[in-house]
Amino acid sequence: MVLNNIEKLIEKYNNAETTLAEEAQLREYFTSEDVAPHLEHYKPMFVYFSQAQQEQYTKDVPLKPKRTLLYQWISVAAVAVLMLGFIIPQILGPSQEELRQKELAMETYNKTMEALSLVSLGINEGKEQLNSLALVSDNLNQGLEEASRLTEFSKATNRIFKNK
Repeated sequence: MVLNNIEKLIEKYNNAETTLAEEAQLREYFTSEDVAPHLEHYKPMFVYFSQAQQEQYTKDVPLKPKRTLLYQWISVAAVAVLMLGFIIPQILGPSQEELRQKELAMETYNKTMEALSLVSLGINEGKEQLNSLALVSDNLNQGLEEASRLTEFSKATNRIFKNK
């Protein structure tokens, strides 16, 4: 009867359906000396589980990580470099004379741009006048062609009237 019950528990254990109490019952059976011969191959597994459950870790676990002096000095040096990076440009920044020169250069640039824009407006107006002159020239050339046809017409009419 006990053997039949153990076989059912092993079947449940293989299907991962056992409770902790049933697993303890299996462990107790397989750690004893009277194990059925056809279930003997399960014995090393359950003996190992029993022994592994009794093992304990005895070494101390360090809770604080070890920090060396090198890392602390590296962080101090990094902060010092950052501070110098912010302070030195303010101390060694541009002088008053350099600032005046930059302002003068900016004024000169603005005046030059203003003068160039006026020149550009004049050129654009001249271009429009040239377009108007080109249109007048085209119309004048067309009128000259018409006038030359008129002179040929008048020559032809003079010949006709002189011959009669």
